[in-house]
Amino acid sequence: MKEQTKNSAFEERYQSSAEVVLAWYGSSARDLPWRIRPHDRAKGRRPDPYHVWLSEIMLQQTTVATVKSYFEKFTSIWPTVSDLASADRDDVMSAWAGLGYYARARNLHKAAQVVAQDHGGIFPQTEDALLTLPGVGAYTAAAIASIAFGHRAVVMDGNIERVTARFDKIETPLPKAKSECYNVMDKLTPHGDFLAGDFAQALMDIGATICTPPRKTASGLTAPSCLICPLSQHCAAKDAQPERLPVKLAKKPRPDRHGHVLIIKDALGNIVLTRRPDQGLLGGLDILPTNDWPDGGGQTPEDGMITERHPAHALISSLGRGQILNEEVSHIFTHFRILMKVETITIEGKTPSLADGFFWVAQDELAQRALPTVMVKCLKAARLL
Repeated sequence: MKEQTKNSAFEERYQSSAEVVLAWYGSSARDLPWRIRPHDRAKGRRPDPYHVWLSEIMLQQTTVATVKSYFEKFTSIWPTVSDLASADRDDVMSAWAGLGYYARARNLHKAAQVVAQDHGGIFPQTEDALLTLPGVGAYTAAAIASIAFGHRAVVMDGNIERVTARFDKIETPLPKAKSECYNVMDKLTPHGDFLAGDFAQALMDIGATICTPPRKTASGLTAPSCLICPLSQHCAAKDAQPERLPVKLAKKPRPDRHGHVLIIKDALGNIVLTRRPDQGLLGGLDILPTNDWPDGGGQTPEDGMITERHPAHALISSLGRGQILNEEVSHIFTHFRILMKVETITIEGKTPSLADGFFWVAQDELAQRALPTVMVKCLKAARLL
């Protein structure tokens, strides 16, 4: 009997917490351009699967504040998934420029084509079917199935991971703790039309605005706002330094790599660009001529300079050396930091033809090209953007 009572209290904690969170979401949900809140559904509105999918792809590795303007731009240019499917990929990549992780943009376009061609422009509804779309993983499939179609699915993103780790006071370090966090979310996620999606979005909002990541200050880590959190009554870590959870293993130091970028400009103001292969870092994007640092280039400044072994060396051989800027450009990628020397070469007289793989672009068109942020930094360093 004691064990039965214990289990009953255990289940009641999760059920009660879910009910409180859903009530909180009904009155406190963030107003986001892709979101249909409970009171909107009460008026007969339903989530647009295209909007849910598009926002979820954009939100991977990107903040809500940044995504809002990109979402509005995409839905203005391509109002439906079929419109996006029929778009030129270069236009999609250009519209994506600045969001980073460009494989997402390539997969976004591929997935739109699959939905348009194989599903008649209608998104599949189940997690398993959604997982067949390019660029859709377990988290995204669960989010779309629950938010767009009202199915029960267990949704886990970084915010939810942090909230659940604190809610059950999970001491296991990440990434090993992921399965424990998932189990907590599974116990919390309610049944019923659209309730799982509402609950997941509520935890995302709580994680983004209340149960926030800690920041280091002179006096220690900043604490979450437990006093206003709807989960505080049942949160196991509320009085046990919740800011220290989830526990994370120390990251390996991010190594430095060195690169050499050429900014070649003719008398008419045209700039030389080339395009990266679809596969690999910066895949499918227009870039300035550079050495092979995107694939693991030099580990010292000398190794990073363009020499005879680099394809871009032919440009220097035919055009002559230019001026190395005093300003070194740096950019942080997921696994390394790149430190680059920027060399500017100005061509007087007739614009020369270029070797295969290189092409001229007018300077005033650069802002419309699919240029990654690291290349934008180089052009800004040369005062060309």
